[in-house]
Amino acid sequence: MIELDSVSKNFGDTTVLAGVTGQVNRGEIFAVIGPSGAGKSTLLRLIDLLDTPTEGAIRINGLDIHADKGRRLSIRRMMGMVFQKPAVFNTTVTENVAVGLRFRGAGRSEIRKMVEDALDMVGLAGYGDRKARTLSGGEMQRVALARAMVIEPEVLLMDEPTANLDPVSVEMIEELVIRINRDLGTTILFSTHDMYQGQRLAHRIGVLMDGTFAQVGTPREVFTLPASRNVARFVGIGNVVDGVVVAAEDGMSAVNIGSARIRARSSFSRGERVSLCIRSEDIRIAPAIRGRRVFDGNILPGTVTSVVPRGPFSRVTVDCGFPLSSVLSWKAVEDLDLREGSQVTASFTAASVHVVRRE
Repeated sequence: MIELDSVSKNFGDTTVLAGVTGQVNRGEIFAVIGPSGAGKSTLLRLIDLLDTPTEGAIRINGLDIHADKGRRLSIRRMMGMVFQKPAVFNTTVTENVAVGLRFRGAGRSEIRKMVEDALDMVGLAGYGDRKARTLSGGEMQRVALARAMVIEPEVLLMDEPTANLDPVSVEMIEELVIRINRDLGTTILFSTHDMYQGQRLAHRIGVLMDGTFAQVGTPREVFTLPASRNVARFVGIGNVVDGVVVAAEDGMSAVNIGSARIRARSSFSRGERVSLCIRSEDIRIAPAIRGRRVFDGNILPGTVTSVVPRGPFSRVTVDCGFPLSSVLSWKAVEDLDLREGSQVTASFTAASVHVVRRE
């Protein structure tokens, strides 16, 4: 439905987007994630016709939306936009939600019915006569969402819609996004700095880095099979180790990382320089095996260098000649009596190691 064809955007001498190519399918939820300054908001503004690309084309239903100036209004009417900071007018909630309908020349009774339905959809039934600017941040964002949806858009664009909201409001907005997509079939494209929000909501995710999509895939593909070392780091894979393949046979590789040799499932050939990506939750920590040093089977001896609480879990870092971090519950940390200086083994399976070519 939305096709991005080598879309670039420069602001003076600064290149923000450098040839973004991809597609958003009709009826799907597509999340754009990436570090701050990657161009997520710029990309949404280009799709919403609020700005013009320096190069490339954006097509909706096959139509180049920036080339056909005669149809810009009809294209804009296909889309609704919700911004990071809820923009509300200093009028009633009803007046805020009805703005788009008034521009379209809808009748008074039609407006009243559609506004009531939109407010009911976002959980604000009965709020119509209240001043919009007296509402909480989460309520104002739901007003903004109602204003975008009351015009029944084919495409809903959302630019970090929950960035400034408390956890309860975030959950409400996320539930609305899922319901709008499921019940109305609306195509939803949103940006977020919260990569786990993309994981929760999206059918597919695009990772925007260095002005392009570094990877596009399902949440499972992006978070467990990152396409590069940089993507792996961004999506939270806590252990990325560089090495060289020293043996390869039947889909298995042995990778020399200097202080140890790690077995992994991969198709890389001997001599190739690679990065090993190992999620912290896949690493098991156990008491040291006394009397011998074990380097085979991805069982590595080491010394605990830190135990850092993170909510109900703790991140335990072990020096195995290189740092490895694991996430354990507080109970597991207590049972293992883990502290700085503890002698342990860190182990993981060959199947849990994702191998990418070193950049």
